[in-house]
Amino acid sequence: MDSSDFTESMLDQLPMERFWDIPLYQWDGFWYRSYHLQATMALRSQYIARDDDIILASPMKTGTTWLKALCFSILQKEENAARLNEETLAKTEKDDPRHLRDPLVDNHPAVYVQTLEVQVFTAKPPPDVSAMESPRLFHTHLPYTALPDSIKTSNCKLVYITRNPKDTLVSMWHFFNKLRTPEQGPYPFEQAFGSFINGVSHFGPFFDHVLQYWNQSLKSPNKILFLKYEDLKKDTRGEVKKLASFLGKPFNNEKEVEDVIWRCSLERLKNLEVNKNGIDPWVGMQNSAFFRSGIVGDWKNIMSKELSERLDQITMQKLKDSGLHLEI
Repeated sequence: MDSSDFTESMLDQLPMERFWDIPLYQWDGFWYRSYHLQATMALRSQYIARDDDIILASPMKTGTTWLKALCFSILQKEENAARLNEETLAKTEKDDPRHLRDPLVDNHPAVYVQTLEVQVFTAKPPPDVSAMESPRLFHTHLPYTALPDSIKTSNCKLVYITRNPKDTLVSMWHFFNKLRTPEQGPYPFEQAFGSFINGVSHFGPFFDHVLQYWNQSLKSPNKILFLKYEDLKKDTRGEVKKLASFLGKPFNNEKEVEDVIWRCSLERLKNLEVNKNGIDPWVGMQNSAFFRSGIVGDWKNIMSKELSERLDQITMQKLKDSGLHLEI
């Protein structure tokens, strides 16, 4: 199969496995839902990258929504400052002027930073992305090898975020359980674990996905910024400064840094009305499902010692000699 055309009949030619009872199809070593794969083919044939494009990339459930909010707010920080200068309100906690016309108050971050193969190229027909103003900011869950050639060969920038595999799996387990009915109950965690370590998950295998971007970031550090969720939690200020500099939007002062961190904090985002009650129109998931605990080490509440040790061994084996360390 190439990147030009894709039809449902082509799925019959691909290996299929089930993840959460969802059929996934293997193409070029990675697993996709059918409509994600169809959108990927359209993306690869139609998307022409610009040198000032910014593409965020991640495996599922590794801090994607936080990264979307941060990058969007960094690129918007001059406009946010202008809004504040235009407004005068009593600086009470209730009427914090930073809330004024902040786009994140009105919409989930995914509205402003759309995922190419989940939102943009699943539209019928897809929007004309060539007509969008620069700089364009998008996100993808695709492995590096599946990206359009123009993204790889242009001067556009990629920001990749990943997370330790145990928290990734547990976050994924909570997320997909939101799609199950009370009668069905939670999906058996041991089955989810088995699929994950065998590489069968949305856009998996996880370790292959991570290593592709890691290796490319070593080759092209000026093009690909590789972030870890744990570092972002541990040193939010330092990592956000590094992110802004990479995007070509360095902060002018500490107040700007604090403002972006505040705007994008999990506590603030999860308590905004739009995220407490809204519905993601692309996958039918409640917006609140994208903001759970955000805790490093949350896997300890779900995963047994035996499964933990097994995944630790797999992690060490997969990352051996790569130079990459993920917390275990």
